[in-house]
Amino acid sequence: MARSGILIISHRHRFIFFAQPRTGTHAIRAALQPHLGKGDWQQQALRGSTRRLPVAALARIGHGHISLRQARACLPEEISSGYFKFALARNPYDRLVSACCFLNRRNPSFAGSEACFMKQALGSASFRQRPLIRPQTDLLMDEDGAMGMDFIGRYEELQASFDEACRRIGLPPARLARVNASQHAHYRSYYDAELLDMATDFYRRDLQWLGYPEAAHPEAWPCA
Repeated sequence: MARSGILIISHRHRFIFFAQPRTGTHAIRAALQPHLGKGDWQQQALRGSTRRLPVAALARIGHGHISLRQARACLPEEISSGYFKFALARNPYDRLVSACCFLNRRNPSFAGSEACFMKQALGSASFRQRPLIRPQTDLLMDEDGAMGMDFIGRYEELQASFDEACRRIGLPPARLARVNASQHAHYRSYYDAELLDMATDFYRRDLQWLGYPEAAHPEAWPCA
């Protein structure tokens, strides 16, 4: 099960990076790493390398896809409210394809049956709760249902978004590498009308809060 994720809390630079799955988080972690001090915190479980936050309730979660609500419940107010909080967002339709292709990267029967898999998977309550699949707003909103980030960048403008986050934190910009990318065609090619309806319904709050347009039915899509 892909449940790695990365949460970074830098006391040196007073920021928290919330890792939204499939939004370029591994590239951002690599770029931030040289600026982190010995006293900064990370939570991750990546290819045998495990780090835990020195906060028992958060360490027990076991992965780094920690939500703002979880962090606020466990961290001192000075950190949870006083530090600059940022994350990346991605078009939900594209992110779903990326996540499913990543989860099935070693499944030879996935190729050619992607839409069927995604429809069956979205019909499963346990699948919808996976960190890679859950709506992005689940991670970004506070306990009152308000957007709790100080800055949300766009995966579609990843380098520019990271540069802006660095500017606000006070770090020099750095060129992002391409890391942990899944291999797939343009997301539109995987959707039929039924899958599009299911994805739109499941990610409706993401579409509304993150500013991505609700897609027209596939018949109206231009050729990618």
